[in-house]
Amino acid sequence: MRKMLFVEPVCLNSRDAAGNDIEDVEQALHFLRGWPADRRGPVYQAAYNACTAAREGYLTVEEARRSLSGFARITGILRASHMASPPGQNPSPGAKASLAH
Repeated sequence: MRKMLFVEPVCLNSRDAAGNDIEDVEQALHFLRGWPADRRGPVYQAAYNACTAAREGYLTVEEARRSLSGFARITGILRASHMASPPGQNPSPGAKASLAH
């Protein structure tokens, strides 16, 4: 099976110094399967379903990445430097520079 790489990783907050960067659909599914069962709500289910659908060819890898990123943002685990600007707004030059690294 070929790796279904994200164009840009979904970077999560982590206590691990190396961080937790999700780079492909299989890593996303592995991460989501490890999510505590008592914290699996509709946003979790949407992300899990999107990643499963991408693996099966029903959604694009980008759609799965966006869904995982949304889940991470809503649950507060998306690394702040990787949060997107609201639609119609450009990030500040400083924020743009930090995204490039």
